[in-house]
Amino acid sequence: MKKDKRIIPAKQHVYLDGPKARGYELLFAFKVFRQFISGFRKLHFIGPCITVFGSARFKEDHPYYIVAREFGKRIAEMGFTTMTGGGPGIMEAANRGAFENGGRSVGCNIQLPFEQHLNPYTNTSVTFEHFFVRKTLLIKYSYAFIIMPGGFGTLDEFYETLTLIQTKSIIQFPIVLYGIEFFTPLIEYAKFLAEQGTISKEDLDLVLLTDDLDEAMQHIRTYITTNYRVKPRRKLWWLFEKN
Repeated sequence: MKKDKRIIPAKQHVYLDGPKARGYELLFAFKVFRQFISGFRKLHFIGPCITVFGSARFKEDHPYYIVAREFGKRIAEMGFTTMTGGGPGIMEAANRGAFENGGRSVGCNIQLPFEQHLNPYTNTSVTFEHFFVRKTLLIKYSYAFIIMPGGFGTLDEFYETLTLIQTKSIIQFPIVLYGIEFFTPLIEYAKFLAEQGTISKEDLDLVLLTDDLDEAMQHIRTYITTNYRVKPRRKLWWLFEKN
């Protein structure tokens, strides 16, 4: 399997520079809408997912890569689809663990001028131009979220998911932070926020911090067993959905 290492040229994100001509704004909205529809069509039948977030920079001999690969395997054994951002590092490892163990593996890739290329361990993939579209799809189809060590992007995904759960925009979805040493400063700061009254003390219970794979998967299994039932989706021929 060959990795897709095409480099996406840097884009000028002029849509962030304030108001533009109405025609430009309409075209931008249409492009975003088209990305959402493309994602919905690609992912509608992938089954219930567990999303794994994490750094694109870890190599396959890194301990966190090895753990993420095992997470993908465990998710496949549960009968769930492993979903990631589709890139290298932790994302590749989780997809690989599922792919190599007969599980369903999905990647939601992003166009970037560096780092990101689609890893070869996905059964289904879709590439987005905008992060906000990608994050919506990564959250929309998932029943649980595993956060592995990562950088700004991983923390952004973690905090957005946590905010959605905190505000009950999505309800009763488990979040696992894997890596006690890595994430302890983050949890300590969350405790400081609770002390300052900017979050509730109960919000600290929304996240499980662990270094134990078994504990992480049991935590997820308990939530899913208690709260969710999977509804089968019927393919519609008039939407060109093939059986």
